[in-house]
Amino acid sequence: MTRLLILTISSLILVGCASGTGGSYNPTVYPFEIDNELLATTEIKRVVIAPVNLGGATRNYLEDSEADVDKQVRDYLESNGFDVVSQRRFQQEWKTATRIYGNPIDPTSGRVNQKTFTLALVAVRDALVKSDDLDAIVFTDIIEKDIAFNGGLKHLARWDGVTRKPTLQGPGDGVSTDFDWNKNAKGASIWVNVYTVELQRVFSSVGGIDATQAIDTRSATGAYVRRRNVLENKNFIQEGIEIAFHPFIEMGGYPGNE
Repeated sequence: MTRLLILTISSLILVGCASGTGGSYNPTVYPFEIDNELLATTEIKRVVIAPVNLGGATRNYLEDSEADVDKQVRDYLESNGFDVVSQRRFQQEWKTATRIYGNPIDPTSGRVNQKTFTLALVAVRDALVKSDDLDAIVFTDIIEKDIAFNGGLKHLARWDGVTRKPTLQGPGDGVSTDFDWNKNAKGASIWVNVYTVELQRVFSSVGGIDATQAIDTRSATGAYVRRRNVLENKNFIQEGIEIAFHPFIEMGGYPGNE
């Protein structure tokens, strides 16, 4: 029978607070892209958070988190002096545009037909500019990528500027001694893109949020399973948002600063 290495729950499960980069350097920060020349000549104050993805369909088990993430993005933008208009008009115009040009997202593969997407987006932009004094469109895709809890004795995972500990899921409280910490789990990040109303991209970056998988304590050898409640830690979401918007919005203690 495989021996179990008993780990204290407090060392694995984070409750109510982010692991916190705390200003410490994290080399996994995403290499943001910012067009400072365009920003110098373009005032961006009034924005809309697009209720559609730039990069394709969100994984179905992350879709329920989109509204909460966008609400925190809205709060963050407003707290930094931006005027965020309602998504309702965008949603209405997007429905109209997709009836004309077709749905740019393949329902089977989740991939985007860029030509159709551009036609629909231009139509929405034209309608919004007529009714609103709009400066920019902000896209906030929730994306998922491979991560590994192989950092040191605490088994930390680092990606897109954040550091997270693994969590346990199941009736037990131990992890097999031969558990392979180098095998990949899944982690979610927020991919932010800011476009002017002329549809010129002025900023793009990514901030990590949290793991979407936990260690299954029912497995004798150890395995990862999807977490029952994904992206429920608002502090983790906030940290990811702040990292993703830097330096479009300056983040205090940005983990990319050595």
